[in-house]
Amino acid sequence: MSSGSSAARELLAAYVAGRMPADRLVSGIAAEYYRSPDARQRTALRPVMDVIERAAPGVARLARTEAGAGFEIQLAERPFPEAFESALQEAAASVLAAAWRAAPQVAAADVATGPGFWSRLVGRVRRLFSA
Repeated sequence: MSSGSSAARELLAAYVAGRMPADRLVSGIAAEYYRSPDARQRTALRPVMDVIERAAPGVARLARTEAGAGFEIQLAERPFPEAFESALQEAAASVLAAAWRAAPQVAAADVATGPGFWSRLVGRVRRLFSA
């Protein structure tokens, strides 16, 4: 995943370990979620965002941009309700475990076992002329 995913991972790990308050996690994860172009990261963070949006709806708002067409996403600074902190803790722990700790590590030997660039190119040229 991208460098943004490492920032999200650090935020989740700090919150699950108890080193960060919920308000700071909410603003950090919302920023990573709404500003990330990586669909995999957005999908991974979706369970946490579901809890955030259920507990504090309107955590982000669209604002007009001065530079041209489109919108800018602005985060709303508001306290996170204590009643939802246990659900946020569970969602953060599950996302942290599912998205980053349980991700299979790809060994260099596994990557090298597939066909190389030249053999794929030759195969495509052969198919082009055999049709």
